[in-house]
Amino acid sequence: MTTALASRVDPGHAGESATKPPGRWVRPAVFGLLAATALLYLWNLTASGYGNSFYAAAVQSGTQDWKAWLFGSVDAGNVLTVDKPPAALWVTTAFARLFGFSSFTVLAPQALMGVASVGLLYLTVKRTSGPVAGLFAGAAFAVTPVAALMFRFNNPDAFLTLLLIAGGYCAIRAIEKASPRWLAFAGVAIGFGFLTKMMQAFLVLPAFGLAYLVAAPTSLRKRLLHLVGAVVAVVVSAGWFIALVDLWPTDSRPYIGGSDGDSLLELALGYNGLGRIFGRGGGVMVGGPGGTVSSGGGNVGFGGESGLTRMFGASFGGEVSWLLPAALIGLVAGLWFTRRAAGTDRTRAALIVWGGWMLVTALVFSFMSGIVHPYYAVALAPSIAAVVAISGTSLWRGRAHLAPRVFLSLMIAASAVWAYILLDRDADWLPALRWIIAGLGLLTATVVLVGVPPARKLVAVVATAAVLTAGLGTTAYGIATASQAHSGSIPISGPSAGGERGMGMGMGMEEGSSAELRAALAATTTKWAAATTSSQSAANLELASGKSVIGIGGWSGGDPAPTLAEFQQYVANGDITYYVEGGRGGGPGGGSNEISEWVAENFSATTVGEQTVYHLLS
Repeated sequence: MTTALASRVDPGHAGESATKPPGRWVRPAVFGLLAATALLYLWNLTASGYGNSFYAAAVQSGTQDWKAWLFGSVDAGNVLTVDKPPAALWVTTAFARLFGFSSFTVLAPQALMGVASVGLLYLTVKRTSGPVAGLFAGAAFAVTPVAALMFRFNNPDAFLTLLLIAGGYCAIRAIEKASPRWLAFAGVAIGFGFLTKMMQAFLVLPAFGLAYLVAAPTSLRKRLLHLVGAVVAVVVSAGWFIALVDLWPTDSRPYIGGSDGDSLLELALGYNGLGRIFGRGGGVMVGGPGGTVSSGGGNVGFGGESGLTRMFGASFGGEVSWLLPAALIGLVAGLWFTRRAAGTDRTRAALIVWGGWMLVTALVFSFMSGIVHPYYAVALAPSIAAVVAISGTSLWRGRAHLAPRVFLSLMIAASAVWAYILLDRDADWLPALRWIIAGLGLLTATVVLVGVPPARKLVAVVATAAVLTAGLGTTAYGIATASQAHSGSIPISGPSAGGERGMGMGMGMEEGSSAELRAALAATTTKWAAATTSSQSAANLELASGKSVIGIGGWSGGDPAPTLAEFQQYVANGDITYYVEGGRGGGPGGGSNEISEWVAENFSATTVGEQTVYHLLS
């Protein structure tokens, strides 16, 4: 493994294959990987409808109004934004503007981001460890269940993951020749990651910075200066939009959903920042700011109990942990065998980048006491795949000696045993698969430990068995995940469409609105067809009718927008046709309760399709 190990066990530099001209098989293999990934992510994509209706409604609004596109408004009338920055929505809305708004144009951008992520991960790992490692990393990442889930869904996590991998690619390029330009590009990628999902994007920064400090081939002074420049790039690429929001007159832009004071920076530091890490009131806020508090200990959708084993538990285990034990073993092996390597050693630098990314992200997710969902783990998946690929291929090259064989056999055995445990949690699904993986894995690990026979065909057989051991379980689970429709706000991986592991929380497009109500809203000509409590309910009405609907109070009904006075002015101006009773939310701090009371006192109720509706133009 790398120069230090190579001098003892492997002729030549272990990373030299990364710089050799690729064999004839490489390009077809890469195209095959990308084609298979596209098939996995795009096949029957519209079965999920609009996926997360909250973000889909914001895309629809962005196709109807330019300001809604810029700020990520849930409604085209620009009362409130979603509770995240809008970078992911910028991309998806552009796609919908070009090709028309539909289920496919809402979901397809994420699938294409997934294909791009797999390709970029291949290119990044290939630069340090060769095409075989790159292909394994790309394939392992593509079939990780949480990746198969989120690249077929319209949450911001897909774009965030692509930007993080882009940052990793730029960081590796920067380390190779101590390039401040490439390091700045890495900072730009992370800055836009902040504009996608805020402080989660920063979890990779310690790994990038440490790797550059350790391995960039220049003086310490220049390395530090380059890192300062990269920090500036992060601040500028993230800060320009924060400054735009703060400088824009508040009376001519939407309220920043999820914030307590109509501030994007406060949203980043509060609800989407420290609030996620440390929680509010000692528990999990269900439904967003202003929601009810729940410990989440037994709730799969909210991460389960926090602690060191969370990534292996019922919530995160099946999503992302299939190769995590092997990655931890491989990381230890890689850092041990490269401990005496030159400071610029490429394999060690890559392990610091991906291993640091993996450890920091996994630890933060494990100990978060605020809102955490299993699908967050898609941002962890690339690092696990890369560490296994880099360490596994390097140990394989050194298999002529005992020490690498020991670690490699441990990686194989750990993958087999852990896959058995994960599959046993869903014992009725493909029950024979866990036994096949366990038997194959333990046999392969034994052969590797004893010593792989030198005959070329036998070497190929053992290598294939090792790859199958690592990949069969996660591939089967990933394909099963992709075959299921997912909707709501908390999609979860797994082979079951029903039950806890198949549920997404939140209402789908068809729920909460009858055909009669949809027709009534679609026939309106006012600025807003209706108003209702919470953006969740408003989003469903918007998608059903194609018209703009005010979600009073934002995600949970707890945002102070619109105020009662503002709502009364909208009604006086004749801007809203209906008020639809029964929306979800109404948390403290919002005006939804007093608005509903004012409407009930001043307008007559009627029933439209079994729902109580107030006609506000009468």
